[in-house]
Amino acid sequence: MEPKKKLIDENGKRLDGRTWDQLRPIKLEVGVLKNADGSAYIEWGKNKIMAAVYGPKEVHPKHQVLSDRALLRSRYHMAPFSVDERKNPAPSRREIEISKVIREALQPAVIVEDYPRTAIEVWVEVLQSDGGSRVAGITAASLALADAGINMRDLVVGCSCGLIGEQVVADLDDTEDKEGNGDMPVAILPNLGEVSLLQVDGIYTRENFQKAFELAIEKGKEIYQMQKEALAKKYFGAGGMQMEQEEEAAA
Repeated sequence: MEPKKKLIDENGKRLDGRTWDQLRPIKLEVGVLKNADGSAYIEWGKNKIMAAVYGPKEVHPKHQVLSDRALLRSRYHMAPFSVDERKNPAPSRREIEISKVIREALQPAVIVEDYPRTAIEVWVEVLQSDGGSRVAGITAASLALADAGINMRDLVVGCSCGLIGEQVVADLDDTEDKEGNGDMPVAILPNLGEVSLLQVDGIYTRENFQKAFELAIEKGKEIYQMQKEALAKKYFGAGGMQMEQEEEAAA
């Protein structure tokens, strides 16, 4: 099936000038909100997303208390001004679904057993949306959890790959998401080598499915390094990552 509009030119360049395997520019900051227990901000292409974490805290309503672990909650919300036409501020069906997807992607990383009878709340607010906001939200939310000091097995990083025609591409923007032929959001725990999210939209050959999945893993590991650099910068200053790399080399 051909895409609705030409998204890749004769030289293999996409509309924004990227090659098939290039990510959009990514900027990560940790600890950007003083009133949250942990927070992070991500700019990924034209996406601008804030993530905040509260907890561990008392559970309300009480009947939702889990005696042996924390209750992990997630809310994904798009601001009315985040898209081209003003969005209704009330939660849409899509936002409710993505809230669930984000919680399930983060859950394997959080050691909820360390916080019985409490709640940990993750808030993801999309200020500007440009495709791939769920994986960007997962990436920022993972940093916010770490910033809140929540015990975690690993960070979680998300990345989408997809199809334009029969060409596998990395990191679809909004136009590619709408006009392309497939989208595959993936979230991984890179250090543990585990996958916590895999969604597939579109029709893939076996070869293209494998290629898109492996590309999402590869790009996710690149973003994982950016996450570690953002945390090191917050807690150790500009030279934090260099110190960490020197310690790893000396070990």
